Amino acid sequence: MNNVSAGIPVKIKLQTKVTQKNETEDFVFDLDGQVVQMNGTLYIRYKEVQPDGQEFPVTMKITPDSQIQLIRSGAARMRMRFAYKKSVETSYKTPYGMFLVTTYTNNLHVSLKDRPFSGTITIDYMLAMGGERVGDYKLYLEFTA
Repeated sequence: MNNVSAGIPVKIKLQTKVTQKNETEDFVFDLDGQVVQMNGTLYIRYKEVQPDGQEFPVTMKITPDSQIQLIRSGAARMRMRFAYKKSVETSYKTPYGMFLVTTYTNNLHVSLKDRPFSGTITIDYMLAMGGERVGDYKLYLEFTA
């Protein structure tokens, strides 16, 4: 990886499949982003664009032990953590207050390549709030320098 510590511009394809109450929605985004590597941890940064045009910074943090944090800023702030076959509790801060949410990760896969510098991240997880299942999510992110 050539000088990833300084940050490399990347093209990102982000696909999310959300299943809630037996209804499924698919979302696909083509985004510009940046990848930075510091102390063995990989950070993928991009801006999430809302239907009203607002942009919120998002960082996906991939640690050397293959745990992933999804950090989203803006009006609603969240720091979700994913660890393979584990439940992880975290907070979700909205303008209406703080909520505790739990993720259970069924599938987590990270694949990185050097030439060209690129990678894929797959996270399949269940989200619960207050002990109630909110839905099932499949996130697929692909980046290429």
